[in-house]
Amino acid sequence: MMKLWGGGFVTAIPRNCSLQRSGQEKYMNVSHDYIFVYVKSECYDFNNITERILNTSKIKKDKNGSYIEGDTKAILASLAQGYSKGGDYDFEYNGKIYKPITSTGQRHRWLWTYDRMEAAAKLGILVETKNTLRMQVYLNKSFEVGTNILVNKAEKLKFHTADFMSDNKFTNTTGKKEIGEIFGTNTIFNYPKPKSLISKLLELATDKNSIILDSFAGSGTTAHAVLELNKKDGGNRKFILVEMEDYAENITAERVRRVIKGYGKEPENSATGGDFSFYELGDRLLKENGNINESVSSEKIKEYIYFSETKEKCEQNDGDFLGECNGVAYYFIYKKDEVTTLDFEYLANLKKASSYVIYADVCVLSDETMMKYNITFKKIPRDIKKV
Repeated sequence: MMKLWGGGFVTAIPRNCSLQRSGQEKYMNVSHDYIFVYVKSECYDFNNITERILNTSKIKKDKNGSYIEGDTKAILASLAQGYSKGGDYDFEYNGKIYKPITSTGQRHRWLWTYDRMEAAAKLGILVETKNTLRMQVYLNKSFEVGTNILVNKAEKLKFHTADFMSDNKFTNTTGKKEIGEIFGTNTIFNYPKPKSLISKLLELATDKNSIILDSFAGSGTTAHAVLELNKKDGGNRKFILVEMEDYAENITAERVRRVIKGYGKEPENSATGGDFSFYELGDRLLKENGNINESVSSEKIKEYIYFSETKEKCEQNDGDFLGECNGVAYYFIYKKDEVTTLDFEYLANLKKASSYVIYADVCVLSDETMMKYNITFKKIPRDIKKV
């Protein structure tokens, strides 16, 4: 997970998958999983974070506010967060010099600028450990980015992580019941997530115009939750679902269709409205070695080339000319069973443009000619020895 998301790890929230004991248990009944929470930026804030169940004996107070004993936050950047010169400095605190040295002895950087570190020191929110500095985390205050002052946490920040362990509506048992209500049978998909679980996460981390990506769409719970939430608050959230298994059409997409149109007799299952598009992946345009997959039609290859260059749709269907964007004309000289060459003969037939990007197998033009006509040559990625 750290390789995928880099820094920004917040927490792992345990969730009960089932409140029932397994009939196949022998020594231990493992009936929970985890929701891993990451943020892209230290500045990110959640919409709702429910009140935490706290051991009051560990709650302490100082001049700044209330905090849990031992609840501190790293100031030293991890190696995964990269290096920046602005965070590489020594800092004196309480008569001791602290350097941005990792646990492996490598000099790295602080997460904060020197000014922010100095402000934290003046506020008294730095916590000294054996080798480094950390920041005290307060229950009712946050160290605001930009102003470098302590501000009251917004009242809307409330979420009870214990709900995921105790409330049956967040379990797969509820998800299975929902599948039964939609399809008339609950046996067509194993371990479906309940829409209340996804809805809660959406309420925490999205706004009314967010785009939600689910790379493992499964039974389509994410789309169901998005559509219902839009219906509830008038939002315009969009979803992108990706599913590689063979049930994508008959379960994932079909669930979305039924939710949009409405299903069952219960009022809460009435039509949500909305729409979606269903696409199937075609053949890979590029093979694993980076060469063009020549079983793909030349039209699709041209569309890919032009879009990758311009981020615009290719409107040209015939010939080598792909289109012109911002004064640059794009050409793709391609024949499936022949080696193509960019030469003077081809150059004489080009449409006039400020500059050119031309794909071919071989270029025999001199560097001087290329510079004279503002031509960028790009070799078509294929094995011409087999042509």
